Formats: sequence, structure tokens, C-alpha cells
Amino acid sequence: MKTLETERLILRSWQINDIDDLYEYARNPNVGPMAGWEPHSSKDVSLDILKSFIENEEVYAIVLKENNKVIGSLGIHPDKRRRNEGAKSMGFVLSEDYWGRGLVPEAAQCVIKDIFEEKSIDLLSICHYSSNTRSKRVIEKCGFNYEGTLRQATKIYDGTIHDDVCYSIARSEYCVE
Repeated sequence: MKTLETERLILRSWQINDIDDLYEYARNPNVGPMAGWEPHSSKDVSLDILKSFIENEEVYAIVLKENNKVIGSLGIHPDKRRRNEGAKSMGFVLSEDYWGRGLVPEAAQCVIKDIFEEKSIDLLSICHYSSNTRSKRVIEKCGFNYEGTLRQATKIYDGTIHDDVCYSIARSEYCVE
């Protein structure tokens, strides 16, 4: 996984020594449920997730330059909603301590640029649950186009079912700034 840089961030592969930072934000009950996953109950849970990040190389660690701390993640995965190998799906998580600073749009726009300028990906999608207005704002800031809402689409860890509000950017829509 190629390391990317923005003004305030480094986007890089995960490392085993990132365990404390991952656990710190992933145990927060305000973080995981917004993305559909249960807050981490122990460092062992975080370690299992961390190992999968390292093995699969689909998820960037979002590192704040000012203190070299991992404050979130941004993943690019196969798009499970489409039967198109040229389609990928983005997801992101950020420590609550860093919400509202424009860091996720900064990271996402850097990755979007890399995807469309350096890789042969035709379409990038992203979804959020209808109640997650923070993610909606990030997605819109990044230039994704609303596609529609899949009603009652995802059952999460606690058994609740959520609508998926879906967006995408096609290669042909991507504008170089």
C-alpha cells in the first residue's frame, strides 16, 4: 500500500505498534456504531482487526502529522453492491477527539485523487446510515453524487436494521483540481 500525504495527514499501511491508538478510538461507543460495528471491548478485539488490516492491505491508517498518532482509518474495498471489478467502495472512521476539523474530507480527497489518477478504478462508491449526518456531510464535501437509498439494507451487530444512503463518483465525473 502506497503512503499518501496531505497538509496535515499521512495515510499509510497499518503497523502492529498502532494497536494502542486503534483501541483508543475503536472502544468509544460514539464511533463504531455510526459505521455499523460494535465498540471494541478489549485490545484483543482491536488486535484481531489490526491484523486483518495489515494482511488485506485495503485500509489506510490516518496519521496526524503533528503528533504521529493514528486517529482513524480509511478503507478501499471491493464494492459488494456491484458486479463490476472496476468498482470499489470507500469507508472511513475517525476518533471522536478529531471530529469537526475537516480531516476526513482531507484524507478522502487525497485517496480519491490517487484512485482516479493512479489506478484503473472506474467507480468509487460510499454509503452511510440515514441517521449519520456527519458522514453525509463528509461524503457531500468530497464530491460524491447521491445514487439512492437502499431501505432496510444492513443489519448491524446489535440486530438493528438500517437504510443505506448510497453515493458514487465515476471516473468520468472526477475533476482534477
